[in-house]
Amino acid sequence: MPSLGADMEAGTLVEQLVHPGDPVKRGDIIAAVETQKGAIEIEVFEDGILQEWLVDLGTKVPVGAPLAVVQTEGEAQTKAEPAPKIVVPKEDMMVVDYETPTQPKPHAAPRSGDRPRITPAARRRAAQQGIDLSSLPSKGTISLADIVAMRTKPKPAPMSDMRTAIAAAMSRSKREIPHYYLSHMIDLTTADDFVTKTNADRAPEDRLLLGAVYAKAIAKALKKYGEFSGHFTDDAFHQSDAVHLGLAINIRSGGLVAPALFDTDSKSLDDLMKAMRDLVERVRAGRFRARELSDATITLTSLGDRGVDQLYGVIYPPQVAIVGLGTPRLQPAVHDGQVTLRLTATLTLAADHRVSDGHRGALFLKAIDKNLQRPDTL
Repeated sequence: MPSLGADMEAGTLVEQLVHPGDPVKRGDIIAAVETQKGAIEIEVFEDGILQEWLVDLGTKVPVGAPLAVVQTEGEAQTKAEPAPKIVVPKEDMMVVDYETPTQPKPHAAPRSGDRPRITPAARRRAAQQGIDLSSLPSKGTISLADIVAMRTKPKPAPMSDMRTAIAAAMSRSKREIPHYYLSHMIDLTTADDFVTKTNADRAPEDRLLLGAVYAKAIAKALKKYGEFSGHFTDDAFHQSDAVHLGLAINIRSGGLVAPALFDTDSKSLDDLMKAMRDLVERVRAGRFRARELSDATITLTSLGDRGVDQLYGVIYPPQVAIVGLGTPRLQPAVHDGQVTLRLTATLTLAADHRVSDGHRGALFLKAIDKNLQRPDTL
């Protein structure tokens, strides 16, 4: 069971896409597991033959537990003793709502001298609603109206699994990562004109969006400022050779994920656009791959046309930086010595002070800006 983030503890196997005895190749999707973030496709990392599944469908297992046995090419065809299957009691697969018990709670016997005075009708209603009589005030006589008033007070709704996962990750981030923040106003007129010109003769499904230009401009800047791309683990920063840009995507059912666009730095703008469309479609359908959630080296977040002027992200551990883009707006600006309307947006950076500082962060933002002024070179 792969780890899909610091907040993940377990997952449930919901699909087995390969049968025992079938050949598998590195990168093949062999299973799907259900987690707090949705259904995640599991890839195999070795060429070989899937010998057996160790986990039955519907079983919830912890991170790190083996799911299957794959005999790699070249291994001896020896008949080994079957590996033990993971069996989880059905009770562990149940979700219990502790806020809405199906049966009344047992009444705690009040201490002598502390017994509240209560009318018979109020006592019956308290028993029906599972109200502990010892918790009631002892002053005065409790009436039916008092009991009804206690139950009309609305209870807070419990957090969804997705919101719980986000809360755990972001709480850890703010607790452990010393954030610093920078912002920089950028002129997007040239980049927007480039996209408009590129799309002039293209069908809608082949058109380029500014998002792909943003992604490529960030990836190119990271080739010089690599301390913003990588993972901080075991008290050390591990810089990534390739840029796997996490793209923050809103899920219609609620919540947010930031799966990776792999090798953003080496893809062309058109290839990036295709990869982005595929990623967004699969995320909105609730299907994405394990590596896409765990291998992002830096994240880009933007609220698009329905957003705000600027946003400051919270770093997703173990990453060390997140870039934000505010909503582009037409604003008066000085260009070539004249005041004119220009399309502008605010570029922001939240970064880990253990790895970088404000000086390098400022240079990084300026490099992104420079790349956006020359979109034809991306």
